[in-house]
Amino acid sequence: MSQCLLCENDTAVQSWRVFFGAKAPVLCNICLNQFEKIDGPSCEVCSRPMDQKGICPDCAAWEKNIFSSNQSLYHYNDAMKALIARFKYRGDYALAELFAEDIQAAAKKTACDLVCAVPLPPLRLAERRFNQSEALIEMAGLSSTPLLARHESDKQSKKSRAERIEAAQTFYPIGNAAGKSILVIDDIYTTGATIRLVAEALGQAGAVSVKSITIARSGS
Repeated sequence: MSQCLLCENDTAVQSWRVFFGAKAPVLCNICLNQFEKIDGPSCEVCSRPMDQKGICPDCAAWEKNIFSSNQSLYHYNDAMKALIARFKYRGDYALAELFAEDIQAAAKKTACDLVCAVPLPPLRLAERRFNQSEALIEMAGLSSTPLLARHESDKQSKKSRAERIEAAQTFYPIGNAAGKSILVIDDIYTTGATIRLVAEALGQAGAVSVKSITIARSGS
């Protein structure tokens, strides 16, 4: 019997489907139905839900750099918050499978030369034992190119909105992205501070443009 990783209800598939190689899903239908895809009007830059399509005030206020757009797939509601917390902080690596098809489809529509993960600081990587950004890329069947590393820094989740926006650069290039367009894949877009620092460091590696795909769009 297969159990949902969130509520532990049965997720077993019908026996005839097992014969054809079908795997039981990692979440049950009750839990899956709590997630909300972003499908209405949203900011053209960051996927922030809006009353009508356009550019939100936050994106209009950011200084321009080679970062051009983020596509978030889901609202960061309570169910998604619980799922990502379990994925990142409790080590349920298998939860990355949930988003594989969504990421694959979004990546196909995003014409970029290379895919890059958002690196973790060394101590945090040792603590978690995996990088959620790399896990999402791997489960989606994409190939990640190591272009960046990261100095030790405070957790973003512990920072206020203002502290996130004013955060100092912690990323630095370790690879060559000369003349390349880069797709960055990560779990959450909140203020946009992280992806813009990532884009700045990728620019130092020679990248000419940066786009991102994130699982959820946090913030109002």
